[in-house]
Amino acid sequence: TSKAAPLAVFRILFGLIMLISMIRFWYHGWIEKLYINPKMHFHYLGFEFIQVPGNYTYLLFIVCGLAAFLIMLGYKYRLASVLFFLSFVYIELMDKSTYLNHYYFISIIAFILMFVPAHQYFSIDALKDKSLSAEYTARWHIDIIKMILIIVYFYAGLAKLNHDWMIKALPLSIWLPSKFSVPFLGDWLHKTWVHYAFSWGGALYDLTIPFLLMWWRTRWFAFVLVLIFHILTRVLFPIGMFPYIMIAGSLIFFSPTFHDRLLTKVSGPLKIPKEIFDNGNAKIMYGFQKVRVGILISLVIFQFIFPLRFLLYPGHLFWTEQGYRFSWRVMLMEKTGYANFKILNGQTGNSFVVQNDDFLTSFQEKQMATQADFIIEYAQYLGEHFRSQGHENVEVYVDSFVSLNGRPSQRYVDPNVNLMQVKNDLKNRTFLLPFNE
Repeated sequence: TSKAAPLAVFRILFGLIMLISMIRFWYHGWIEKLYINPKMHFHYLGFEFIQVPGNYTYLLFIVCGLAAFLIMLGYKYRLASVLFFLSFVYIELMDKSTYLNHYYFISIIAFILMFVPAHQYFSIDALKDKSLSAEYTARWHIDIIKMILIIVYFYAGLAKLNHDWMIKALPLSIWLPSKFSVPFLGDWLHKTWVHYAFSWGGALYDLTIPFLLMWWRTRWFAFVLVLIFHILTRVLFPIGMFPYIMIAGSLIFFSPTFHDRLLTKVSGPLKIPKEIFDNGNAKIMYGFQKVRVGILISLVIFQFIFPLRFLLYPGHLFWTEQGYRFSWRVMLMEKTGYANFKILNGQTGNSFVVQNDDFLTSFQEKQMATQADFIIEYAQYLGEHFRSQGHENVEVYVDSFVSLNGRPSQRYVDPNVNLMQVKNDLKNRTFLLPFNE
């Protein structure tokens, strides 16, 4: 067993950051820009049934934000955790072009919170129901979150051990010089040695930080590194709330005594008598224990295995992106390109070229042009669209070029393949041309 304070602190900070994220998304107009305005949406394989509900998308964000607020308070926690997981995952699945690693991370944490009693300490639920209040919790309730953080960091570090990152300092040598206006650092960011320092330092940080956080002798040193690393990434790159999530998450490695002191300091200004929760003695083990443990152990095993699926595919990972997503590969490449689509009548040979901005936003077009599954889905969307307009014997071809980490552009998709006949599945993408180093 362990004191429940670390789980309570994690719940409060997670709920707060998620609430701010929902408000921020709404405030910047991204709900309309990313979900409501686009004419088409890119779907994850197997989740094509997930559709954008029009203006009801705002209601979806309200539900998600309200659930995050209730998680933070620990009020109606069981219901709130389920609502947050379902609404957040639905938002994440509505359009693949908005994919980010930290959205996936949040989904995993939200899933875990449905199965752990993070509301049994320092919560409204525990305040209202004394039979629920518990000063102690099962250690695995905390360790499962630590394990996910360790996996995220370690796989992110392994992913950086590639030729471009370590030997060429790419893509940082492309990105950093453009940040010349950053106060104090700007004058240094064009220097080659700085690019290598950031590249090698980033890999070393990811590979070692979970172990430094686990050992009590290096924990404070590690937390200072966490602050420096994530504040730097927040200043240099537009990566949203991810730095704050990781900073808050790393606190769970600290001792229960640390979290007790933290909650004691918070309870004063909030006028919450913390000693009420300290006397709680609810059962630590409750309902469906074996089932819950089994589900979460399966989750951890899956997270160890799933990032390795790229080994099943031939070719250059960054080029094909087969097994790239959901594998904690964070900001590893600069990929640009364009894709021009030709609609051909297979019998008469008559053809015309599509104007992509008639169907896609500029953000979607940028995502589509460099990712094979996007290209296939868009091509088949075009084919069905023009069939519905009365065109016959529709075939779709693409003229596409992609540049990887500043290299000269190379042809990406075989221009002689009719994309209407390509199946968008998990099999090797033979319609992609090989990467030429």
